[in-house]
Amino acid sequence: MRCPTCEREFQPAESTMLPFCSERCRTIDLGRWLEEGYALPELTEVDDEAFGDGE
Repeated sequence: MRCPTCEREFQPAESTMLPFCSERCRTIDLGRWLEEGYALPELTEVDDEAFGDGE
């Protein structure tokens, strides 16, 4: 398995921080979320009238 932060290969059975290889990588990932380095796409509401609602 590869750590999503450092991309180092590691054995999942040897880590208690899955999917990360270590506490350090887990903390780095959390910091990226908190600093808005990662973001989920904004969901926009679809206007049914613009596309026809199937009726």
